[in-house]
Amino acid sequence: MAPPQFEHSTAQWQALDAAHFLHPFTDFKALAAKGSRIITRADGIYLWDSDGHKIFDAMSGLWCVNVGYGQRPLIEAATHQLETLPFYNAFFQTATPPAIALAHKLSQLSPPGFEHVFYTSSGSEGNDTVVRMVRRYWDVLGQKSRKTIISRRNAYHGSTVAGASLGGMPDMHEQGDLPIPGIVHIDQPHYSEHAQPGESRDDFGRRAASWLEAKILEVGADKVAAFIGEPVQGAGGVIIPPDTYWPEIQRICDQYGILLVSDEVICGFGRTGYWFGCERFGTRPDLITFAKGVTSGYVPLGGVLVGERVARVLIDQGGDFNHGYTYSGHPVACAVALANLELIEQMGLVQRVRHETGPYLAQQYAKLLEHPLVGEAETCGLMGALKLVRRKATDTSPAEPFPSSVGAGMVCRGHCFANGLIMRAVGDRMIIAPPLVLTCEQIDEMMGLIRKCLDLTWTELTGV
Repeated sequence: MAPPQFEHSTAQWQALDAAHFLHPFTDFKALAAKGSRIITRADGIYLWDSDGHKIFDAMSGLWCVNVGYGQRPLIEAATHQLETLPFYNAFFQTATPPAIALAHKLSQLSPPGFEHVFYTSSGSEGNDTVVRMVRRYWDVLGQKSRKTIISRRNAYHGSTVAGASLGGMPDMHEQGDLPIPGIVHIDQPHYSEHAQPGESRDDFGRRAASWLEAKILEVGADKVAAFIGEPVQGAGGVIIPPDTYWPEIQRICDQYGILLVSDEVICGFGRTGYWFGCERFGTRPDLITFAKGVTSGYVPLGGVLVGERVARVLIDQGGDFNHGYTYSGHPVACAVALANLELIEQMGLVQRVRHETGPYLAQQYAKLLEHPLVGEAETCGLMGALKLVRRKATDTSPAEPFPSSVGAGMVCRGHCFANGLIMRAVGDRMIIAPPLVLTCEQIDEMMGLIRKCLDLTWTELTGV
């Protein structure tokens, strides 16, 4: 039974929400006029709203609820830690057992060469830490001119000033006079957007990677500190690079001696069928940003896994690293993360995604290409994207998109919400990242909902 302070009608909740709660990435005026959807409980892969509607969560909350909702081991870990030591900081040469134990666990699960972790509360803070740590590394080595970090357009690396600067989202840059100095961008490895006529995916992947080398030479190799990228660009629309892309990026970073940062906030902890996305695509990063799936979203936690190339310089050379947060290594968050990672191991979720549910999702997703509205359908592990088009491509002509004024993606999202399915719209790309506990039977259920919503969208947009 809900506590008295949570016993309100939907209309009452919406009125209080409009009066007091400013939501992230939101048109406040439009939301106040429409009213928020009030989510009141969850179990497994499903949510329920304040009107009792059951909803299939195909986005894992916000890419994060990897083990699904209602997992007792995580709840009990949080409860025990709250009763034992609800908080203490990591300043003053102090540590807590959960923070130490989690650091050790992460060193065991991460790729070879990652023995240290710096804790934050989010992926945004993690990427702020990356900027500070990368520049500190080069300063300690006496190469103070190496300040520039290269990222990609349409990338998402958080919404703090530094994180949003690393990201390549034009709308975010326009509202904050971003990026800050010392951060530059290259194009994303989006085959359908940037491939030349007749160019294979493999050839495009190598050409897209060459844009990094061109930018290094433009800036000056002695001024470039690092390249940062998501293995798969998540919030940008689940942009899956060709398999030739990341190995060539690695070669270029090695050639010019720059650090490689893998932003695994979305791709980490099993999403791609590997513990980390860099393992799926064959890179050897120097730093790995993580968050979201490390606790399955139950408690906020993020951080940076620090490879030995960087860690040994920062440790062996000494000197203060003047950076950190009140909640770095929060004991409750670390205790929940430990329980979460152990549960992922016990359930075999990483292997299940790689060998069972990931391949089955790819098989079922490919069938959506039969729908007249779908121009592209691709997956990687348990994440996927559909491209909505007005007319499909032929041998002689490219696909015809809907005019941007139509807002086809938002139309489709509206039908999803109205029919008990959460998909995310990124332009005219509809994306999913369901919980890793998803079964093949639940994939079938999800595909039925997706087809229904595509049919409704097609009818609304074309009248057919």
